[in-house]
Amino acid sequence: MDYASLPAREIERLSRNVAPGAWAVEREQPLSTLLGSCVAVCLFDAQARVGGLNHFMLPNLQRSANSEVDALLAGDYAMETLLNALLARGAKKPRIQAKAFGGGTIIETAGQSLAIGQRNARFARDWLQREGIPVVASDFLGPWSRKLLFLPANGDAWCKRIVTSHATAEVIAREERAYAATLLKPTVADDNVELF
Repeated sequence: MDYASLPAREIERLSRNVAPGAWAVEREQPLSTLLGSCVAVCLFDAQARVGGLNHFMLPNLQRSANSEVDALLAGDYAMETLLNALLARGAKKPRIQAKAFGGGTIIETAGQSLAIGQRNARFARDWLQREGIPVVASDFLGPWSRKLLFLPANGDAWCKRIVTSHATAEVIAREERAYAATLLKPTVADDNVELF
């Protein structure tokens, strides 16, 4: 199917959603995500007609000896995982380009904004520069949440800034804090598992 010829609304309807902490690599099917302070990086090799998108919440996570965390929520793991998945599907690193979005400051408490979005945006820029992957388009920071659509075959991306109302910001803040809190909880060993 030629997704590039469809209106954005139809592309969004047909897209595969990428949630926080997730990533996806596709050849044809569009990918989408909704961002607050999180960042999504789209990597693509237009010659190999393959691309992918990740959605990370924090630049990196520190693991302690007694806890497990969802590492893909961290940018350092999310970026490596996405790059390796693209290479496994036939992309060549010298041809890979990036488009990156997010890092909005949509949550403020006591007059101070949480710097999570700024740290995520800085991490994404630094990582891509260090890896020698050119950023051909980006939309970072600002007081917006963003809806992102991405066509992996050719790298086309649409980013819609969404003015975040106070009520919407509170919902996003509550969801991000709750999700971050689950990362810090130690996992409980399952004694019902039999190893062989």
